[in-house]
Amino acid sequence: MNEYWRLDTLANMGLWLLVAALSILLRLLPLSVPLDTLPRPDLLLPLTLAWVLRRPAHLPAAVIALVFLAEDLFMMRPPGLWALCVLAGTEFLRRRQSVVREMHIMLEWALVSAVIVTMFLANRLGLVIVMSPRPPLDLSLVKLVFTVLSYPLVVLVLQTVLRVRKPATGEVDELGRKV
Repeated sequence: MNEYWRLDTLANMGLWLLVAALSILLRLLPLSVPLDTLPRPDLLLPLTLAWVLRRPAHLPAAVIALVFLAEDLFMMRPPGLWALCVLAGTEFLRRRQSVVREMHIMLEWALVSAVIVTMFLANRLGLVIVMSPRPPLDLSLVKLVFTVLSYPLVVLVLQTVLRVRKPATGEVDELGRKV
């Protein structure tokens, strides 16, 4: 448990929380968008998935769940459904982090794409089961495709700008523990 409270972990968690807050805030702002434009990708989702694959200790499950629950509330979606889907997807990828460490970016992208599509389908199925209003399927599919296509760009920004990279094989932290 004490690995969550190291200074670098707290700093990176704070950085992710800041980026998540900015992402949610930008979607809430009443920007004038023409009605005939395509929906924008959800950049917080691929950022979270990429961050969990690179440094899983920086994003505890509780923090991810709370941020996406807050996003559900701000976006006026059914509370907790999308947060549960994201939590399940991140935990699935967290358990495979050591395998993904050795993968090429294209294989990683395919794995993350499959997880994002599964999360989308689970969310859609949950909305159908409780008979909640759903966005139109065509717009949702376009947003899904744009979100999946944005993953390599998000990984590039994550590695170059935010300096969050995959740990090298055999890398240890400052306490001598394997990363």
